[in-house]
Amino acid sequence: MTALSFLRPRKSAKFSLVLGISHHIYENLGLFCPKITKSFLNPCAHQSLIQSFCRVLPLSVLYSTQSSKLHEYEMPTVTWGAVQGRKEKLVSRVIICDYLKSLGIVPDELEHLELPSTVEVMRERVEFLQKLGLTIDDINEFPLMLGCSVRKNMIPVLGYLEKIGIPRPKLGEFIKNYPQVLHASVIVELAPVVKLLRGLDVEKEDIGYVLQKHPELLGYKLEGTMSTSVAYLVSIGVNPRDIGPMVTQYPYFLAMRVGTMIKPLVDFIVSLGLPKKIVARMLEKRAYILGYDLEETVRPNIDCLLSFGIRKELLPSVIAHYPQILGLPLKAKLSAQQFFFDLKLKIDPAGFAQVIEKMPQILCLHQHVIMKPVEFLLGRGIPSSDVAKMVVKCPQLVACRVELMKNSYYFFKSEMGRPIKELVEFPEYFTYSLESRIKPRYERVQRKGIRCSLNWFLNVSEQRFEERLKGDFIETESLGPSFCMGGRLEVPGNETIVSDDEEDECDEQFLHRRIVSL
Repeated sequence: MTALSFLRPRKSAKFSLVLGISHHIYENLGLFCPKITKSFLNPCAHQSLIQSFCRVLPLSVLYSTQSSKLHEYEMPTVTWGAVQGRKEKLVSRVIICDYLKSLGIVPDELEHLELPSTVEVMRERVEFLQKLGLTIDDINEFPLMLGCSVRKNMIPVLGYLEKIGIPRPKLGEFIKNYPQVLHASVIVELAPVVKLLRGLDVEKEDIGYVLQKHPELLGYKLEGTMSTSVAYLVSIGVNPRDIGPMVTQYPYFLAMRVGTMIKPLVDFIVSLGLPKKIVARMLEKRAYILGYDLEETVRPNIDCLLSFGIRKELLPSVIAHYPQILGLPLKAKLSAQQFFFDLKLKIDPAGFAQVIEKMPQILCLHQHVIMKPVEFLLGRGIPSSDVAKMVVKCPQLVACRVELMKNSYYFFKSEMGRPIKELVEFPEYFTYSLESRIKPRYERVQRKGIRCSLNWFLNVSEQRFEERLKGDFIETESLGPSFCMGGRLEVPGNETIVSDDEEDECDEQFLHRRIVSL
């Protein structure tokens, strides 16, 4: 054995000490890359070997068969930034859990969540959430929010939410409603949803309002339910440009499944006699109809209307006039109003059904509002039985302002000098404007010396009125055009406007001459 062989262990121990590694690792390093160890023993070795050593050292330590005997430290995580061993982690977790329990927070759900290294970091998170307006109860609803770093999760997300239009005072309420947003990535998850909403024609200033109404939108998949629900609505005739206003009004439909929620509801409404185009117009104006439950609300309400005497063929007209009737607690409202009409107005159930057919909105009118015009008519000496006939014939009477009715009534008595009987026969008189229609037309009729009924000169368009004034004779009174929803326009005494052949050719693209206003 040479002297050099005795010196090598000492030199290896010396070099291992200089490099900051144990003698055992240095020995393994010699087996892994003997050229590097020789270069350290030889002062004249090439400098590049030292550089190779620096590159290879981490790998040699990583793949060493004795790595399990190294100290139990790990690299700091992205979130916490502190180096802890296993024992220290357990101790920190116990301390942090005790701190949370002292605040009233139940840490059970945090069992599998990586917690910060110190109580100070956790205290910072709790205080930050409390400054937003969250209470301990709110945190207990979703304690996983305590796993979010203030600087790396909370502040970027809240800053982005404020940027897209959610006011800072409302951020706390937003987090209460949808705490999962704190775990979201601004670039990967939040920004694409906002981009999609803008692509649906939601105005930029409405984005914040939409998300406050339905914050769960930020968690939906772009290519899933959101896209299919929009595509289906466009397919039934909804104007693509109206999708944006629909989302602003009722964003919840973006989360509805077409096959189980939207399509069954639309198909049922169409089966009642409403064309798809009319249904599309209804949804454009009142997107919240999509939220009505078909089996629990809509279908029972239709059965209820039929049970109260509303004719099946008039159901489409009732729904088109007042789509909200599909979602009301209808049985209770119909029962209450029917009893009131019978008791106060002396209108029997058959008459009440006619009232609903002509003006379904009357279901939501307060009874004291209904009684004001009725009391006015009774105060003018009109018998209650005639008032009941007037209401059945023209239910809009009960929605008229008494002040305007007074002016029209005094003009009728003082200027026209006509008998009350004409008002009973034509109660629609009170629904016309005194200054813009009744006075001007009456004065022209008087100048012509024409003696006619109220219906003859009031219940016609301006063009038709001019034609009547130019005529040499007074034509006989006739009913106005009648319209059956989903059918052809028919005028009494004339042929149908659209022939059967044309109707077959047009089918669903049939042009309706008159659509009940929504």
